[in-house]
Amino acid sequence: MPPIADPRAFLEHLFSVAVSAADPDKVLAANLPEKPKGRTVVIGAGKGAAQMARAFERLWDGPLTGVVVTRYGYAVACERIEILEAAHPVPDDSGLLASGRLMAAVRGLTEDDLVVALVCGGGSALLPAPAGDLTLADEIAVNKALLASGAPISAMNAVRKQVSRIKGGRLAALAHPARVVSLVVSDIPGDNPALVASGPTIADETTRADALRLIERYRLDLPEAVMRHIREGKDEPPLPSDAAFARNAVKLVASAAVSLEAAAEAARKAGVEAVILSDAIEGEAAEVGRVHAAIAAEVVRRDRPFRKPVVVLSGGETTVTIRGKGKGGRNGEFLLSLACGIDGLPGLFALAADTDGIDGSEDNAGAFADGTTVARLADKGKDAAEFLGRNDSWTAFDALGDLFVPGPTGTNVNDFRAILIQ
Repeated sequence: MPPIADPRAFLEHLFSVAVSAADPDKVLAANLPEKPKGRTVVIGAGKGAAQMARAFERLWDGPLTGVVVTRYGYAVACERIEILEAAHPVPDDSGLLASGRLMAAVRGLTEDDLVVALVCGGGSALLPAPAGDLTLADEIAVNKALLASGAPISAMNAVRKQVSRIKGGRLAALAHPARVVSLVVSDIPGDNPALVASGPTIADETTRADALRLIERYRLDLPEAVMRHIREGKDEPPLPSDAAFARNAVKLVASAAVSLEAAAEAARKAGVEAVILSDAIEGEAAEVGRVHAAIAAEVVRRDRPFRKPVVVLSGGETTVTIRGKGKGGRNGEFLLSLACGIDGLPGLFALAADTDGIDGSEDNAGAFADGTTVARLADKGKDAAEFLGRNDSWTAFDALGDLFVPGPTGTNVNDFRAILIQ
């Protein structure tokens, strides 16, 4: 077949298909719980929580009340569920108030009542609730240290839940004896629902000892009050075996695996073979970028391990250990590293983006790159490797006009990476 005439439009289409596969209206309809004898209370947190709440309202034909929290700018209008907004990725006072509202919403319920928890990525930062004598400043310090550490999301959440009154299943424990059904959109490699948003309604097996080992392993510089709280083991989070969770249910309603399969099928319909490397890739974004570049180069030069034309897809959640003072997120970091590895190679185009529409702290989901990215930067007197060294991928791609800015998508199934090789 002839080459794809507009590679960027093709890659953007695959991203849209991946996002659509996790659309709340589609995925919630097949996962509605049975109606209770008593009340239905909806709670939720995450960057796609407002869209999930709106979809649930449309699908639920009985009475309900509720409150969910999402990131600033991500709210949508709902009729019966109140939508709150707070800061992400670093918590703020609005998040603290939102946590209080969610906890208040589930108190005083009976065994005839139902709590529906709408949980998706981003909920951890949106639900600060410092435990014991800790303060919001302490929880913010923990969050900042984790974000800069390069630790995987599983390690981050193991630490976060030790310093919280709402994470690690505590919100569900507050709702007891009501039944809690958690509808989860996974942005976690491996799709462990207890790790999404640090599991406010889902307990896991990690302990205080695990958290202390991870703090040492990733050399986290945490406030002394935080370390004292964790060492003393006050108010440890409940374990999954806790009787308060016996009647609860967890449903994974969307994930990276499903979205990548949808994107692969869309590519094949367009006449391009698609391969999925993995939906659960972790590690340093720049290193993952170099590995993807090596695979792409092998296809360009030797038609192995895949034959051209092909689109190579992958998902998961990489990390960035902050060493510089630049701007950008993990997808930009991955892509700039990839660009350095494919410099000068023909017929190669790539998109890396976060499916929630935001990569890092700026307004872009990610960016586009190709075999000319490094050269085009050089033409402007800029060095791609220097940008990468100071974690400044946003500035590099902004200089080229190659940022990808779809806006909030209403869902979050983690990173989407697509490399078209013609």
